[in-house]
Amino acid sequence: MGIIVQKFGGTSVADPQKIHNVAKAALREQKNGSQVVVVVSAMGHTTDYLVSLAKEVTQNPSPREMDMLLSTGEQVSIALLSMAIQAEGGKSISMNATQVGIITESVHGMARILDVKTEKITKNLDKGRIVVIAGFQGITPDGEITTLGRGGSDTSAVAIAAALNADRCDIYTDVDGIYTADPRIVPTVQKLEQISYEEMLELARVGANVLHPRSVETAKQCNVLMRVRSSFKLEDMGTLILGVDEMEIYKPVAGTAADTSQVRIVLTHVKDAPGNAALLFGKLAENNISVDMIIQSFGRTSGSNDIAFTVNKEDKNQTVKICESLLPELDKSGEVYVDEDIAKVSIVGAGMVDRPGIAAAMFRALADVGINIKMISTSEIKISCLIEKGNEKLAIKTLCKEFNLDCEEAAVVNGDLPPGETK
Repeated sequence: MGIIVQKFGGTSVADPQKIHNVAKAALREQKNGSQVVVVVSAMGHTTDYLVSLAKEVTQNPSPREMDMLLSTGEQVSIALLSMAIQAEGGKSISMNATQVGIITESVHGMARILDVKTEKITKNLDKGRIVVIAGFQGITPDGEITTLGRGGSDTSAVAIAAALNADRCDIYTDVDGIYTADPRIVPTVQKLEQISYEEMLELARVGANVLHPRSVETAKQCNVLMRVRSSFKLEDMGTLILGVDEMEIYKPVAGTAADTSQVRIVLTHVKDAPGNAALLFGKLAENNISVDMIIQSFGRTSGSNDIAFTVNKEDKNQTVKICESLLPELDKSGEVYVDEDIAKVSIVGAGMVDRPGIAAAMFRALADVGINIKMISTSEIKISCLIEKGNEKLAIKTLCKEFNLDCEEAAVVNGDLPPGETK
């Protein structure tokens, strides 16, 4: 008997009726012959409420106590869902991360999973129970509660599926699959039947927030078959995520996405000397600040360079402080500039490999509608452009038309989480 792991986000368990719908979905999968593990997030906007509650108490809550607080949301969900499954005539048991043994590194707020103990899960599955597990949380080797950060429940589900060698991990959400672009921007985009780990990972990184990059990365590393499905259309099989070698690649570009969550930081007059870039980005890494796009260009004075890079908006103030503190070492005449009026638009496709002309087509299409490009970043299957904020919708529409992503043969991704969806 195979194992199916199901994950339901916050909007899927937002009220008692929806919790009963989830219970029915789990029981339906069990009746189809699978052993079932369900991973859930906190109900609705519970996590947002808990964060605001903490800020009413103090503007600087300790990371440890925030994890202690936020982890309570999922405990409510798992208990209620287990009750609902039992009320529907099934057998179930709820378990938090401590009870399961979801071991993480000792980092509060953004911990990574190191190990998942499976003994208690398999023992209960063998007794015919549906096992309901709290997502988004873990425990350190010395017993401290941790949380996994944004997308944590997706990551929990995939990690549990990998540990159990599950047949599949189904991610249930408000959307019924993965699209070529955000349907709210381009209504004619089509849903994908399949997408590769590589494409989904790149799309998740550039703004398609249906899945968190860490969950896709884990699935790719552990070869976990995933499906993105609708909580409200249980008959719909959604979009399958699998290895690129198992796919037929018909189009060079699979999808496009926009991201408005970043700011651009520019350091001028950085001395052209070995080690300066390492000093800058090493200091940012020490402070857990992730950098996305980076460009180093010749400075306006001899022997110097300008360095431009992007970070998430929430890291802006800390990044500026770090950059200003390094100016005496990098060059006293240097300055730090912040550009918040930016958006990143990207195209992604496994078919881009060894296909010349894709970048030129993207740049020409944007130029034809008057969109200027500030920065460019590429990988084998992705091209990202930094443009002026406010132009991202026009850019997405333009790129969909340029690469035939809004026709019936098209296929790939939403640019935002559904309204109200959490973790």
